Amino acid sequence: MSTNIKCPKCDHGFPLEEVVSEEYKKELRQEMVDYKKKKEDELQRKEQEWIQASNKKEAELLAKVQAEKTALKKELEEGLRKSIQADFQGKLQFLEASNKDNEIKITQARNREMEFLQREKEFKNKEAELELAIARKLQQERVSLTEEIRKIEQQKTETRETDMLMRQKELEKQLDDQKKLVEEMKRKSEQGSMQLQGEVQELALEKLLKDSFPFDVVCEVGKGVKGADCLLTIRNNFGQECGKIIFESKRTKDFGPDWIEKLKRDMRAEGADLGVIVTQAMPKGMQQFGDKEGIWICTYAEAKALVNVLRDGVIKIFNAAKKHENKGDKMHLLYDYLTSNEFAEQWKAVREGFLSMKLSIQRERDAMEKLWKSREKQLEKILLNTAYIKGSVEGIAGQDTIDLNLIADEEEMEETPQLTFK
Repeated sequence: MSTNIKCPKCDHGFPLEEVVSEEYKKELRQEMVDYKKKKEDELQRKEQEWIQASNKKEAELLAKVQAEKTALKKELEEGLRKSIQADFQGKLQFLEASNKDNEIKITQARNREMEFLQREKEFKNKEAELELAIARKLQQERVSLTEEIRKIEQQKTETRETDMLMRQKELEKQLDDQKKLVEEMKRKSEQGSMQLQGEVQELALEKLLKDSFPFDVVCEVGKGVKGADCLLTIRNNFGQECGKIIFESKRTKDFGPDWIEKLKRDMRAEGADLGVIVTQAMPKGMQQFGDKEGIWICTYAEAKALVNVLRDGVIKIFNAAKKHENKGDKMHLLYDYLTSNEFAEQWKAVREGFLSMKLSIQRERDAMEKLWKSREKQLEKILLNTAYIKGSVEGIAGQDTIDLNLIADEEEMEETPQLTFK
């Protein structure tokens, strides 16, 4: 029964429940908007922090590489300058002594110059490999850090979504009770929300079962009636009753030791095949859903997955028992069907479709083998030219300087390139 209030000025009447319900809805919408905005700001802040840290690390690595490069180049130039100066001085002295010694010194100077050019080329190659290795390592760290942040945020989001769902169910229950009787709602809010939370989870569990298994029958138990909270009657695709699962919903801080025995008595009274306790507080020694003393125990988040598994098992047991009923009559019916024209025509259609599919697959296989053969020839040509290049480079720079192998083991491809300076 609604409570009407009249305005003392305009004498306009309106129900009190509509005003209070609208205030609850506005409060709920504002909470959702604030939570979404807070979530977006937090993600943006973490992304900026991560980008700044990555840029700082890259700048430090590049500065270190540039310093090492400058020091090594300066050392090579100083050594070369001293070596050339000594060579020229010796060359002038030996020119006066002997023409033969002059030719030897010139040859040595040329060899050293060639060695310097080779070392400079080797240094440039190693510098490029070092920059590539640093870039790969930074990319790997960036990807791993992003994935870790994403997992943490996903876990936080799932936890908050569950809390928001429970909060929403509580608010909906409060609104429904307020429409029925405003004074009763005030008295319940003063006594505490323990009983209300339990009722909210019961309603949420019943709605979850009805939405997830629309062809099954969910029977709810009213307040004050002894027994479990709800009973799920399982039906197969033909509408046949396969079994029953009885549910007990608890939302308290501690797990009661007498819940299991009580649910077993309710199972015997209702003729149920399985019993499930949906609780917020798990028993000692149980971190996730499982079977204890013949009763399945899980949280509300695990209820849907557990019921799917139990329901599938009940249907399979029912079908296995059903197959043994009227086995003789079924054999005669099966024999008549296999020897009928209907089965012959259906099998003929299946055979024609199989032959058509087999012919299509053979055509695709011939086309793909032709394409593979062409690509294999191209690959052989590439490998041959690569071998020529490898031989030329190894003849100039040496075998251990640069690895030009295109074909390598999987473990070698996964390892980070190791640079060795000679």
